[in-house]
Amino acid sequence: MHLRLFLPELPFLFVFIMTVHDFIQQITSELGFAPTSDQQQAMEVFGHFLADRRQDVVMIMRGSAGTGKTSVAGAMVRTLRRLGQKLTLMAPTGRAAKVFSLKSGLPAATIHRRIYREKAYQGLDGQFVINNNLYHSMLFVVDESSMISTLTADNGFGSGSLLDDLIRYVYSGQNCRLLLLGDSAQLPPVGEEEAPALSADVLAGYGLSVYQTDLNEVVRQKSESGILWNATSLRALITHEEATHLPVIRFSGFADVVRMPGNELIESLASSYSEVGVDDTIVITRSNKRANIYNEGIRRTVLDREERLSSGDLVMVVRNNYYWTEREARQLKEGEQLPLTFLANGDVARVQRVRNIRDLYGFTFADVWLVFPDYDGYEMQVTVILDSLSTEAPALTREQSEQLYQRVMEDYADLTTKSARVKALRDDPLFNAVQIKFAYAVTCHKAQGGQWSHVYLDQGYMTDDMLTPDYIHWLYTAFTRATAKLFLVNWPKEQCDVWED
Repeated sequence: MHLRLFLPELPFLFVFIMTVHDFIQQITSELGFAPTSDQQQAMEVFGHFLADRRQDVVMIMRGSAGTGKTSVAGAMVRTLRRLGQKLTLMAPTGRAAKVFSLKSGLPAATIHRRIYREKAYQGLDGQFVINNNLYHSMLFVVDESSMISTLTADNGFGSGSLLDDLIRYVYSGQNCRLLLLGDSAQLPPVGEEEAPALSADVLAGYGLSVYQTDLNEVVRQKSESGILWNATSLRALITHEEATHLPVIRFSGFADVVRMPGNELIESLASSYSEVGVDDTIVITRSNKRANIYNEGIRRTVLDREERLSSGDLVMVVRNNYYWTEREARQLKEGEQLPLTFLANGDVARVQRVRNIRDLYGFTFADVWLVFPDYDGYEMQVTVILDSLSTEAPALTREQSEQLYQRVMEDYADLTTKSARVKALRDDPLFNAVQIKFAYAVTCHKAQGGQWSHVYLDQGYMTDDMLTPDYIHWLYTAFTRATAKLFLVNWPKEQCDVWED
């Protein structure tokens, strides 16, 4: 078929005429190998998506581990860039954006950085509104779209629904459109039963005409990769409603999936840190409590750190914070721009220096210099609250936050008006201290969007009657975080294909 790529008013793709067939041939050439039937179908759907005369069209490309989704998407965007098409690459988190950029060879940013702008700073509850989309004929490509939620998670951003705001932003531009990439077998956003951004029905509900394609055929060699072999088996279980037993993991014949007894864990982690580095090793757990136990043990036993927070520590921001980026922005010269709009829940940083540890208001604070590896190594000085390191909740508890609020407000009791007290609170660096946890061990939701060479997975105690689709999604997501080696910690005998004492 010789559909031609065009734009209703001006050419959407190119200033010259090209058939869809010719376009697909160029993508295939960029791909560098013969595509599978699934990949060929994906390229054809992509060509027809770009050739569609209608304004409000969207495309979903779903693909699980090993199906070549990343390779095909990379070939698509590189072909478009070479042909002169304007592209904007995005992902839900800084780490996911960095991975997308490395794999595509093109710059990528977080969705929040692209689609929001700050309206008014309001302390812990900064207000960001949807940016004006001034682009014309721009193709927006979003990776890791399974992480995009429709639920109101943070009222500080637009409507509070990231998917609503993303669609509103993209389609408010002149002849812009959206390509969503993702893996529907991964964990859906917290509180959702499915990944809404990968659902054709959900997107059609926005009044969009939906193109969709699925990559199911595994092209990486399952016979060589235990990680991929087991991930593919887990993916099949997600749609198997009659599964009644916990999945059995295949270890035999694979060197990259290792059963790790607890008494060998410390030595193995030390070896991983030496072999691939602390930054490229992660422990994934099912709870914040378990992650805290791991972080404490790793710091004390493997890294030999006794201080509450030390130079060199790897930490993760666990609650959105707007105060410190706003303060940093005020010091910029005209034309300069921060690489991060705000400190986002899930952002990882390395501690450069720790100074001025002090106890105030019943909490402990410290001034630290943080380096953010996912944002080109940007360094920022902030004040952190150390109490969040040990809480079993995802961040400070409601009671702790209320206590901090009341104690800080007492310092401003002499101010005569409520508005003056509120302003003082918003400008108070301790009230706005960054909440952090150590990032050596994290929950699977926190790990989503990232990949590490060595992954240690501790699923904790599980029985057959605890088997749910959520557990399989969790296990699949955790498995696919590993790129070289997966260590299954204290894995039960019942879930092993072979057992050696």
